Amino acid sequence: MPSPLIVTPLIDTFDNLKTQRRLLNDDELQHEYPDLASFLNKTIRDVHAANKELSFVMEFLYIMGRKSNGTYLRFRNEIERWCLFCWQHNDKGIFDVTRKDIEAYIDFVYQPDKAWIGTSVQQRFLVKNGQSVSNPKWRPFVAKLAKSLTKKNPLQVAQPDAYRPSQESLVSTFTALSVLYQHAQMEEVCDKNYVPVVKKSCPYLIKQVQRKTPDTLSQLQWEYVLGITKDACDESPKFERNLFVIATLKSLYLRVSELSEHAKWSPRMSDFSIDNDGFWYLTVFGKGNKIRDVTVPPAYMPYLKRYRLSRGLSSLPSPDEDSSMLNKLRGNGNLTSRQIRRIVEESFDLAIKALQKDGFEDDANYLMAATTHWLRHTGATEDAGSRPLKHLADELGHASSETTDKNYIQSNIKDRARSGQHRKV
Repeated sequence: MPSPLIVTPLIDTFDNLKTQRRLLNDDELQHEYPDLASFLNKTIRDVHAANKELSFVMEFLYIMGRKSNGTYLRFRNEIERWCLFCWQHNDKGIFDVTRKDIEAYIDFVYQPDKAWIGTSVQQRFLVKNGQSVSNPKWRPFVAKLAKSLTKKNPLQVAQPDAYRPSQESLVSTFTALSVLYQHAQMEEVCDKNYVPVVKKSCPYLIKQVQRKTPDTLSQLQWEYVLGITKDACDESPKFERNLFVIATLKSLYLRVSELSEHAKWSPRMSDFSIDNDGFWYLTVFGKGNKIRDVTVPPAYMPYLKRYRLSRGLSSLPSPDEDSSMLNKLRGNGNLTSRQIRRIVEESFDLAIKALQKDGFEDDANYLMAATTHWLRHTGATEDAGSRPLKHLADELGHASSETTDKNYIQSNIKDRARSGQHRKV
């Protein structure tokens, strides 16, 4: 077993995947990915077998990525780690492993070598002199500092010792590996999939008998976020965009990806439409490449109108309008998910300062941990008690009403909390 284990990225972005796989199959990898070629040639005993396995993995990831870039990224992260572990730690191919090998890997994932843990997300390859060289700062695992701690002390950084995978991360590991081996079985590359057996006996997976309610903003926090952003609009028109973003994500229960620019969808103002009865809808492109219509309540319309007027548009969109949904202040096109998150963070930060100034220190501290996705949870949770389950599920884009029920309708834990407030010590 080589020691220490070498940390190197294996698989590039989805856009570069086809080129990378072609170079691998043509033995031309050293010309464009010299560090990766060197790793495969010098570190791994059976280079031909490793190349064949890596080519299979790339083909599998290409199939996953054609449907969803998010799925590609999650599966790439998991399977890349697995390949590195098998080739070095086990000195085996990924299709030669046993159940015990997978169990050993899960132990490793739960507590990786410190050399495999970074403190920030880094891109895998850097382009230098026309070649894609491995980024020395990249690590397979990332220890992250709590968001609230970062806001209190921007200079504070996470430590590798603090890394511990979440339950969601462990489930993601099992899912990616199991789907890989299912695909390999279908392609007759291997005949066994030990992953479900290992998952069933995994000591690190914790069964949750009652689902935790989603993270939401309190009524006070939301009033501050909305109110302070409105006040900021009076100071600078650029904040009209902030106001539109937070109102849209919260009121229409949208994911950030459903409001942002990406390869398969570019949100336009014409995605808003009105029917013969005067009901407004917004057409969005959601998870699983599914298009759905979200109903738009009358209380939301003033925010749409004021944002459009701030851009010099008419108060309401027309069916043939080609204006982008969220315009960039400089340049053309819609905003990306990252840019939208920054806008929401800006409004959160303004609200945090206002809460602190008014003496609501606890609410300010809690808001420091909030993410953009909390706005979707906040809107859906507020409305869960007044809307039929099926209607709410359709608005949220859930494939099953059971998901909506588990996340938003079941309020047993809050009911128990309320009924238990008068207990004595």
